Amino acid sequence: MQKMFARFVKDESGATAIEYGLIAALLSVVIITTLTLIGADLDRVYNDILTALNSAQK
Repeated sequence: MQKMFARFVKDESGATAIEYGLIAALLSVVIITTLTLIGADLDRVYNDILTALNSAQK
């Protein structure tokens, strides 16, 4: 994987600022989507823990 990435970075034939911008935009969308999905799951887990702790204190 690292060799492929290093080869991609070194190979500048035909690469333009627009292409790099499109790649960065796509990666940003993927990262934001992933974090949004994980964030919703984490919120649910923390709320479950909070509910369990509050029930145990009563």
